[in-house]
Amino acid sequence: MIPFNKPYMTGRELEYIAEAHRNGMLAGDGAFTKRSHEWLERRTGCSKALLTHSCTAALEMAALLIDIEPGDEVIMPSFTFVSTANAFVLRGAVPVFVDVREDTLNLDERLVEAAITERTRAIVPVHYAGVGCEMDVLLNIAGRHGLRVIEDAAQAVMATYKGRALGSIGDLGAYSFHETKNVISGEGGGLLVNDPALAERAEIVREKGTDRSRFFRGQVDKYTWQETGSSFLPGEIIAAFLWAQFGEADRITAIRHGIWDRYHEMLGPLAGKGAIRRPVVPDECGHNAHMYYVLLAPGADRAAVISEFRRNDIWPVFHYVPLHSSPAGRRYGRSHGGMGVTESIAARLLRLPLWIGISEAQQAEVVRVLTSAVT
Repeated sequence: MIPFNKPYMTGRELEYIAEAHRNGMLAGDGAFTKRSHEWLERRTGCSKALLTHSCTAALEMAALLIDIEPGDEVIMPSFTFVSTANAFVLRGAVPVFVDVREDTLNLDERLVEAAITERTRAIVPVHYAGVGCEMDVLLNIAGRHGLRVIEDAAQAVMATYKGRALGSIGDLGAYSFHETKNVISGEGGGLLVNDPALAERAEIVREKGTDRSRFFRGQVDKYTWQETGSSFLPGEIIAAFLWAQFGEADRITAIRHGIWDRYHEMLGPLAGKGAIRRPVVPDECGHNAHMYYVLLAPGADRAAVISEFRRNDIWPVFHYVPLHSSPAGRRYGRSHGGMGVTESIAARLLRLPLWIGISEAQQAEVVRVLTSAVT
């Protein structure tokens, strides 16, 4: 069987978990959490990094930090995971869905300004497959309209836009360390605080609305409830696992690039025939080989293609059901303009197996079956 994903372990995860146990602190914000924060701050250049128990939690923190209120509007793509919208809907906001670009499948920056109203508070670009959105354009739009930019960089750890780490460019950025991502902790996430003015509040929101972090640093003699927050931090075991992954992050990224590049080369002939379209990565984007997807030709029967893979014991997967077409999306959000590109790619996209350890022979078999199914 060739599965879609196999979580990768570096070999030091259990060692670090045992060390966390010996240290006698398994709750959040122990030594491994602090090391992880420092690593993220050093690698991304953000003002403050905070581990969370999921990327969903990081996005929810972002909504609290920019003071989202009922009736506010937040512009985002429909082609994304539900957490992108949920984080803001939980605060009473309305997701305003905008179509995506045909090349990168990212939020189409050319359509954003027309979607802005007097209620718009933020723009949430999603860096699909670890390929950066056009952040310079989006930041310019946000600056002219007084809007916040929250990067959903769930898939984008170790990826860049014009040399800058994705997640570190907007006001806030959210990472995922879910087991399907490149650098993992099973479940887990992180918030990058890029606006220094939000750093202290971010600590408070993350710690149930208290100034507990300041107490542990000796800055106050007791801690107490300061504002609305929740328990967003992960336990130290999660952080210990993640620390092992951070130690190998460059190697993990390099190996994944080798696998991604091999798919790209193998699929060249099939793309040349027009049977599929391969991923597009703009020159200014340093992607992280998070996934390799293909877009089937318009009119292709994706269900039949997947069935052919299943008969050969290979497990590719499709991706999002567009949020604007979902029951909750229709209830809580609205679309601005047509969603033709979103609907087309959602029906045609197929993600191929990609994990550290997949062999060249297994990749060749994936390509063979795909070729057989679409030609």
